[in-house]
Amino acid sequence: MRKRTFDLGDEAVRALEAAYHATTNGPERTRFQAVRLYGQGYSAADILAITGTPRSSLMDWCRAYRSGGIAALTDHRRGGNSAKLRPEQIDDLSGKLRLYTPRSLFGPDTATADGLVWTVPDLKRAVEFWYSVSYQSATSYYTLFARCTFSYHQPTTVFKSRRETVVAEFEAQLEKN
Repeated sequence: MRKRTFDLGDEAVRALEAAYHATTNGPERTRFQAVRLYGQGYSAADILAITGTPRSSLMDWCRAYRSGGIAALTDHRRGGNSAKLRPEQIDDLSGKLRLYTPRSLFGPDTATADGLVWTVPDLKRAVEFWYSVSYQSATSYYTLFARCTFSYHQPTTVFKSRRETVVAEFEAQLEKN
């Protein structure tokens, strides 16, 4: 059986505990705790049961800690979709969303039958039209709605083959009978 070579001194344990208590990021806390427990001699099986992470992650974290210290265990992702619209463009978009309706921009070819409310597909077309910008994820458009202090709407299902004149004639015929 191999002897474990990863042992932490009292100072390193205190530093990991301090980092654990200083962050509110859950995954970082898990990494700090797992490395600290492993360095204090806890078995990998116990640590995996406590943290719910795979053994390979635990070993990766220990290797990262050995080479880069606590900084190597912190989250280095930038997060979020890249900001394709500048803040002033978002302010401009907010004003345009209040000024225009999807029908006024795109005519009858909108996501809703009446074209009076903004939906994600309509917002996507408008952003591409006004700013030549396209996001990959629908979540980015939900975020744009939120940043423009708008709520988004799910479109109602309308059959494209539906002809309003035929429907109106049918309803008029029903009223007569």
